[in-house]
Amino acid sequence: MIKNRYLYPSIITDLKNKMVFIGGPRQVGKTTLAQLVGKNNYEKYTYLNWDNREDRKIILQGKFEAESTLIIFDEIHKYKQWKNYIKGEFDKYKKIFHILVTGSARLDLYRKGGDSLIGRYYYYRLHPFSLAEVLQIKPDLKIFKELIFKKTKKNITKIFTDLLFFGGFPEPFIAKNDKILRRFHNERLDRLVKEDIRDIEQVRDLSALQILTDILPDKVGSLLSLNALREDLQVAHKTISLWVNILEKFYYHFRIYPFLTKTIKSLRKEPKMYLWDWSQIKNKGNRLENMIASHLLKMSHFLYDTKGYKVELYFLRDLEGREVDFLVTVDKKPWMAIEVKSSDEQASKYLKYFVKKLNIPFAYQVVQQSKIDFYQNNIRIISADKFLSGLI
Repeated sequence: MIKNRYLYPSIITDLKNKMVFIGGPRQVGKTTLAQLVGKNNYEKYTYLNWDNREDRKIILQGKFEAESTLIIFDEIHKYKQWKNYIKGEFDKYKKIFHILVTGSARLDLYRKGGDSLIGRYYYYRLHPFSLAEVLQIKPDLKIFKELIFKKTKKNITKIFTDLLFFGGFPEPFIAKNDKILRRFHNERLDRLVKEDIRDIEQVRDLSALQILTDILPDKVGSLLSLNALREDLQVAHKTISLWVNILEKFYYHFRIYPFLTKTIKSLRKEPKMYLWDWSQIKNKGNRLENMIASHLLKMSHFLYDTKGYKVELYFLRDLEGREVDFLVTVDKKPWMAIEVKSSDEQASKYLKYFVKKLNIPFAYQVVQQSKIDFYQNNIRIISADKFLSGLI
């Protein structure tokens, strides 16, 4: 059983100084985490959900329960004036109670108009369960150092297999039931499009947007062409671009871009796309790649959100067609390159090429088989379960 989410300690510390915003996909555990923070660290806290009519009245009237030292606002980004409202409450009551805000849209992008919240909050992105989090391994990442793989008594291969199939969202992963997984997929997508997006964005054709969510899983791991999607759905380029941006804002998918440097002639256009819920992907190879991408993004966001390091996730591809799946950088400087293979234990020639060309300190070729860990030409060929245990 997972006792505490990986962001729990940082949130508790930061609430003492500023507001804390927690963004992330629907049903990833934001509300549970927020209420756990309140239950374990405050004598009394108040939870208010904008979607609840009675809670909405309390929010608009500003009449909070007496003696509450933490106020949790859930989904308040659906209120058009939410930014000015939160700013006003914080400035007025910051010596009386702390404020924790959660939402299923990217709260950092919904700062439109009015006074700025800059300097008043810390923003966290809550990710699905990862292997290290399920194993309850405390993060031990050191910038520009090799990953550390701690020993554990738990069945790491079994947990990896369950995560690969059921995904990292709490409900299906904990249940480990095929029927629950299928129903979770249907419910999550329906509510994402018909409730969350409908409440905030002005999208006329929600049914076409929902069709797009059915198409995107087959595009995972390849270059994302908006023109191809436009042709599939028979809509204008501006429309498909807007829809893809909206789905990204609501944590349906994320895009990573080619690393640009003078050292290599890089592609300068299309990104690669991955889903926040990799369990939707039918192709096993693409699902593994997406799972690795999600873990690397979680690590990057963690180091940025909690430590302030400018860690970013890219992929490598040059005009000659040489490609490596992932590159992690700090301040635009390469830290580690990662190539994902289902079974190949021979070091990738493209990985070797880019490591030498860009002087990348560490390189990993991640394979699905368990109990593999050796070096070949300064490339560490390692099992996916062990590799992921060294992240967040």
